[in-house]
Amino acid sequence: MAAGGRSIGYYVAALLLFGGAIFWLMEQGALLRPHLAEELGAALQGGQQGNALEQFQRTLGENIEHPFAVLLLQIVAIIAMARAFAYLFVKLGQPSVIGEIVAGIVMGPSVLGYWLPGTFGFLFPSGSLESLHFLSQIGLVLFMFVIGMELDLRVLQGRLHSALVISHTSIITLFALGTALAYHLYDDFAPPTVAFRSFALFMGIAMSITAFPVLARIIQERGLTRTRLGAMALATAASDDVTAWCLLAAVIAIVKAGSMLSAFYTIGAAVIYVGFMIGVLRPFLRRLGEAHGERRTMGRPLVAGLFAVMLASAWATEAIGIHPLFGAFLAGAIMPQNLAFRRVLVGKLEDVSVVLLLPLFFVFTGLRTRIGLLTNEHLWWTCALVVAVAVIGKNVAASVAARITGHDWKESLSIGALMNTRGLMELVVLNIGYDLGVINAELFAILVIMALLSTFMTGPSLGLIERLFRLPADAQPPVDAASGWRVLLSFGQPESGRRALRLVRQLAGVDALASVTALHVTPSGDVNPIDSEGFARDGFKPVLKEAHRLELDVRTEHHVSGDVAADILRTANSGSFDLLLVGAGKPLLKGTILGDLLGLTTRVIDPSKLIGSLTGKESLMPTDDQIDPKVRQLIEEARCSVGVFMDKGFTQADRIVLPLGAPGDLFLLHYAERLLHGEGRRLTLLDAAGLIQRDPSFRIGVHRLQELAADRIEVLTGVDLDARLLAQHDLLLSSYKGWSRAAEARAPWLGDVPSTLIIRP
Repeated sequence: MAAGGRSIGYYVAALLLFGGAIFWLMEQGALLRPHLAEELGAALQGGQQGNALEQFQRTLGENIEHPFAVLLLQIVAIIAMARAFAYLFVKLGQPSVIGEIVAGIVMGPSVLGYWLPGTFGFLFPSGSLESLHFLSQIGLVLFMFVIGMELDLRVLQGRLHSALVISHTSIITLFALGTALAYHLYDDFAPPTVAFRSFALFMGIAMSITAFPVLARIIQERGLTRTRLGAMALATAASDDVTAWCLLAAVIAIVKAGSMLSAFYTIGAAVIYVGFMIGVLRPFLRRLGEAHGERRTMGRPLVAGLFAVMLASAWATEAIGIHPLFGAFLAGAIMPQNLAFRRVLVGKLEDVSVVLLLPLFFVFTGLRTRIGLLTNEHLWWTCALVVAVAVIGKNVAASVAARITGHDWKESLSIGALMNTRGLMELVVLNIGYDLGVINAELFAILVIMALLSTFMTGPSLGLIERLFRLPADAQPPVDAASGWRVLLSFGQPESGRRALRLVRQLAGVDALASVTALHVTPSGDVNPIDSEGFARDGFKPVLKEAHRLELDVRTEHHVSGDVAADILRTANSGSFDLLLVGAGKPLLKGTILGDLLGLTTRVIDPSKLIGSLTGKESLMPTDDQIDPKVRQLIEEARCSVGVFMDKGFTQADRIVLPLGAPGDLFLLHYAERLLHGEGRRLTLLDAAGLIQRDPSFRIGVHRLQELAADRIEVLTGVDLDARLLAQHDLLLSSYKGWSRAAEARAPWLGDVPSTLIIRP
């Protein structure tokens, strides 16, 4: 008997033997207490007579209303809503964190609770918010630990004087304006038991804060990291962040202590704690980082120890009387400066804290934000006043300080716009103030609106400044008009970029390559500031190695972007490139039942697709052209020729097949001529429609190819493309229109293509 038959026989015998033993033991065990067996039988008999469906519905309802089930449903809904709004706001050119904050407000009583109170009550029943609150606080602790690690104080080197002047003068200016606002708002918005000093201190902090993590990502996405402006803004924000957190700790100590003498003891304990962290623990962790070296992994005992440091630091600051977030932030800041060490640790924490737990904080903030409380004109005028003071004060204070320290007006205004970014840090401060009872619900809502608007306007403000200071057309520096072929190669995976570079070398033909620009765009959600340089270095290493082997001079560009396709388009359209070469991508749900359903659904509900189908320009049914929709966007909107490279393990194009299907395919003969330059390369022309015979332009083009390499060109008339013919070639050359026609006709050979170059002229 074969091994497979023996194993099946053993499997069946084991089921019968041990299953029978279990059944016999159950029957014998029931006899040990026969009265219980009789009660169970009666209950089952009664259940059969009752309504089984009602019992199931009752049990299902009880399960759904269980506190843990409610919490799980809340987390799922929050993450889905946060991701959807983050995607939408990134498309609008805003940081994803703004979308997540708006998602929190939308899920709160201001929107969901107002328009769909039943859904809101089901999702957030009374008494369920305590678990959400604790989880959100854990997420904040982890996030502040990450922020502390991402805060690289080395950016202050050489810029300390200017950074301190800009940071501290803007903080003190806004603190003074916040105190003045507090004097105006105290009677209407401070709870009865809150002293003016506590209220004014919190208003000062709320006005003066800057969100370092959001600012760092804006600089990163705009490609300003290595510029003078970006470095100065990062240095100023780092100084601002450290100063603001120290001030916040002191303010919390004063508010909690009640009296100045008690606050003095609290601040003294905090100073001792900070001295221990910096003077004792930091040198030990530095040695730990040196011992860790450049290793890419970190053992679990070490990770557990570092987490214990973070949690112990957070506990210590809570016990002292400041706030656990300050302890988590400081624990992250004293971690070893070794980038590899921080990169590994951030990688273990960031996704859990940012993707899973941090949105809970945004929604919890949204649940507290009751915009509906702003019910009269006075409250809305107060909101406008608060926003105006915060925005104008921060912009003017930071811009004037930057101008005084030697920056031109463009850089000064840009620094002012960046420092006006408040984002998540503002929400942290507001929630602390609300928890301590320093501000009431109306003022909390007003300040949340201020945080959103001040962060939202950062991007548009930078764009406006760029346009105002843009040189006139006649003053623009001349574009390099060097002769030759200019190619922009955009790649995702390093290995695919390396193989695409081989194709670029062949496509150059006899032309001189004036330039090859290798572009690697990383989605901003996939990389933090610590990893950015590593992404660029690792991503280009195989490409540059291949360029050296091919004797190509390649210039590299690395961008971090919230919209990859838009960034590639912007780069392609801003340069005088002859060809943009990209990969085909991979449709996410291709080949799945869900993908087929969604493919049809999205085609039907997309108005542009529906209109295209009604006018005859596009088929309503989905077609599998194996090209990602974002790549199709590049094809349709790029102002230069676009090549889509479908890589099937490409090494070299020695045997090329070119099907000619319509008069618009004439330009492909030019690319075929490029590919033919080189020993041993052969071209097969498929002329199923008889274009060469009927069209003089095609005859002239083919004749030119035959003059170049008559013995290496085969023309097949009346022959269609099939899998057998494709298997004999290593590159298929097609026009985009020809490829689309084949996809709409569902040509059977589409799944058998070798490496393919699809070109839109």
